Amino acid sequence: MNEFLNAIKKRRSIYSISNEAVISDKRLQEIIETAVDHTPSAFNSQTNRVVLLLGDNHKQVWDITLNQLKAVTPPENFGATKEKIASFAAGYGTILYFEEQDTTKGLQDSFPLYADKFPVWAEQASGMLQFVIWTTLALEGMGASLQHYNPLIDDEVTKKLGLPESWRLIAQMPFGKPCADAGEKTFLPIKQKVKVFGSSK
Repeated sequence: MNEFLNAIKKRRSIYSISNEAVISDKRLQEIIETAVDHTPSAFNSQTNRVVLLLGDNHKQVWDITLNQLKAVTPPENFGATKEKIASFAAGYGTILYFEEQDTTKGLQDSFPLYADKFPVWAEQASGMLQFVIWTTLALEGMGASLQHYNPLIDDEVTKKLGLPESWRLIAQMPFGKPCADAGEKTFLPIKQKVKVFGSSK
């Protein structure tokens, strides 16, 4: 149990990353496939979809992002934006998280009583998957962060990768060898966040 809790503590947002390989591509695929299979989902819906981008494919998704941002960012702010995107492209790879919307819609039709809940539950399943993969990457010695440039980049990414239109992009996770530690993390008093009712044994 303590090992698991320590793993949770080890997962942090790491923004300074390099493209130096830390583990094999085969191991990366194994981590993702295991996480996708074993992360829980409501009604065992298995709506999570994941794309692992390496090499030029990894860099191209950040080129797409930069081009889309250039169209909506004031020129005086674009320098900082370009630098930020370059820091993600400097990593070893990117993991894209999607939701299979056809599955969600099918469940809404089959269980109309919970129709408004299935999109929420799909988001929750994705969040759990992101956490599982992110934490495992940290244990393997890699740094990662979670980004959300959707829906700005959705159409072009889907077209570029030839993905089904029913896959809705949820998040992007650039990762690589850490070049700097995470910043100091502050915490609200735990009593503001957790309450216990009942036995104190």
